[in-house]
Amino acid sequence: MTKAPPPPVRDTTLNRLLLTLATLGPLGTCCPAPGTFGSLAGALAFLALLEWSHIPANLILCGFMLLALLAIPICSVAEGILSKRDPGEVIIDEFVAVPLVFWGCWDVLNEGTLEKLTLTGVGFILFRIFDIWKPLGIDRLQNLPKGLGVVVDDIGAACVAGLCLWILAISFA
Repeated sequence: MTKAPPPPVRDTTLNRLLLTLATLGPLGTCCPAPGTFGSLAGALAFLALLEWSHIPANLILCGFMLLALLAIPICSVAEGILSKRDPGEVIIDEFVAVPLVFWGCWDVLNEGTLEKLTLTGVGFILFRIFDIWKPLGIDRLQNLPKGLGVVVDDIGAACVAGLCLWILAISFA
C-alpha cells in the first residue's frame, strides 16, 4: 500500500537549507543513481574520519547514529517541499545509514589501511544490495510516517548488511 505524498511546505530560506542538506547539495539532484552516490559519500566520510581523525570507530558511529536521528525531521521537511513520499533525490538517509554497516567490525577497523578499504568497499556493496532489494521486512519500514520511514528503512538495510559483513569478517579473520 502506497501512502499519499505529504502536503506541500512553504518555500522559505530554512526549508531550502533543509532541502539542500537532505539532497547533500548537488549529489541528490545532479547525479545518476543518487542513492548510490549518497551511500558512497557516507562510506567515504566514515573512512576519512576513521583514517585521519584519530577518533575511535565507536564514537564515529555514535555520531552517525545521532546524524540519523537529525535526518528524520530533515527528510520529513524534504518530503513536504518536494510533495513526494521518500523522494529519490533525498539521500541524507543513505549517507547516515551506510557507516552503521561497520558497527560490529571493530577489530578490522583498527587494522591497516588496506583492510579498512576492503571492509568499506564490501560493506558499501552489501548496503546497496540490501537497500535496493529490501528483504526481511525492510520494505515495510518505509511505511512508517514521514521522515521516520525514509531513514529507518536504510538503517534496517545497514543492520542486515552489517550482520553479513560481520560474518564475512570473522570468517576470513
